[in-house]
Amino acid sequence: MREMVVIDNGSVEFPEKLRNIPEPPKQLYCMGDISLLHRKSVGVVGARKFTVYGKNVAIMIGRRLAESGIPVVSGFAIGIDGFSHEGALEADGMTIGVLGFGMDMMKYQRNYDLMRKCLDSGGLIVSEYPPEMHASKITFPKRNRIISGLSEMLVVVEAGLNSGSLITAKCAADQGRTVYAVPGNINSSTSIGTNLLIRDGAVPMVVIDDLIRDIGAEAANTKNDEMKLDADEARVFESVSTRSGATSEEIISDTGLSASLVSSLITVMEIKGIVESYAGRIYPGRR
Repeated sequence: MREMVVIDNGSVEFPEKLRNIPEPPKQLYCMGDISLLHRKSVGVVGARKFTVYGKNVAIMIGRRLAESGIPVVSGFAIGIDGFSHEGALEADGMTIGVLGFGMDMMKYQRNYDLMRKCLDSGGLIVSEYPPEMHASKITFPKRNRIISGLSEMLVVVEAGLNSGSLITAKCAADQGRTVYAVPGNINSSTSIGTNLLIRDGAVPMVVIDDLIRDIGAEAANTKNDEMKLDADEARVFESVSTRSGATSEEIISDTGLSASLVSSLITVMEIKGIVESYAGRIYPGRR
């Protein structure tokens, strides 16, 4: 395990964006590259109980941010948090994990291997709690203000009605951060929280590169994105490209895929920026 560094609130190494939030931490226990505390970053959070859709979106967001040199901030929790870290690490990106317990407790966590991979890849792990501090029902909600505080903007991928991610979203709003929410099926319990956030003013996250543009960074080159499609996505893309725009019914007819699968694929491909919808038809994206 790497050496731990303690940064007090009054230190020049303490991030200014965190010093200015309501109830700033008195100190940060850090392990890894502390220069990441001063980088423009995006927080990505979501439910522990996730869908395949949520998992794929979280990985895509983490990967895309990493490709554009933007650190991902999250909480290393099982589920959406962990997948966002994984996506960033898959693209050799930088990731910041905020713990709801002390550093010495990491080895007892289910995502311990992911935490070690974060450090091995040049990332950073931080906590406001002393090393021997155990997690509790109080420590996790409190750490959420640090996740949002270290981020220029926050993305909520999936969240149930009582999800802790909604606490993070509230912290972000109180801190003056932009809150994005990934739209989901209105019949899905894992999307009710994100859909309500959108209803109440959060920005719908429709294209991942919107995050990159909004943070003032340049999106990585994506000319070869179509080469990264899986088999079903490639069939949908071929249908859309061949017809120069297609309805869902035409895509179903061309591909032989089920209506529910086509709907899910289109949603994911829209978020990737590979296709876009307009007036009831699906077109190749502009990326």
